[in-house]
Amino acid sequence: MNELAKKFLNYFLIGVFSIIPIVIVVQIILFVKEMVSELFHFVYGFSDNYLYTALVFAVSFIILVSIGSTIVKKGRSWVISIFDYIIDRIPFLNTIYRVLKKVINMFSSHEQTMAKEVVYIEYPKEGVWVPAYVTNKHGNKYILFVPTSPNPTSGFTVIVDKSKLIKSDMNIEEATSFIVSVGVDYDKASEANNLP
Repeated sequence: MNELAKKFLNYFLIGVFSIIPIVIVVQIILFVKEMVSELFHFVYGFSDNYLYTALVFAVSFIILVSIGSTIVKKGRSWVISIFDYIIDRIPFLNTIYRVLKKVINMFSSHEQTMAKEVVYIEYPKEGVWVPAYVTNKHGNKYILFVPTSPNPTSGFTVIVDKSKLIKSDMNIEEATSFIVSVGVDYDKASEANNLP
């Protein structure tokens, strides 16, 4: 009976872990749908006209595509520059905005200088290696964000000497996938074997 209970529990856990990605994707879709629905009701509440509401959404879509295109081509948009200028004049809010913008830029495709580099550091003790994102460099000192599984947005920031880390061939997406999958999605066996 005990073996049967263990087998059922094992099957149950495998089933739970197999549907977690589906649940997360569904939650994201529902969140986006809810946001769009609330925005639609907000705009429609002012005009009480479907044509006007559709026009507002179409213009908003065109503006966002234009901003995105300008950022990809030039690295900056005048709309964002004006907003940056206004926010920069507001105490406290400017600090939060600046930090959030740096974090988002760190992972965005047009920001190639930092945080596209993944390294390994020994943590929590010697001989145990974890991947970390390089977020900044100052001479031989590397500022790293060490994410924790299975949520790569949680973790901690450390300053490490260049001699204490090993560079990885993983990019940000591969490292994030490795962390979210708790190591299941890892195709760098040769890299792991070369770690001391």
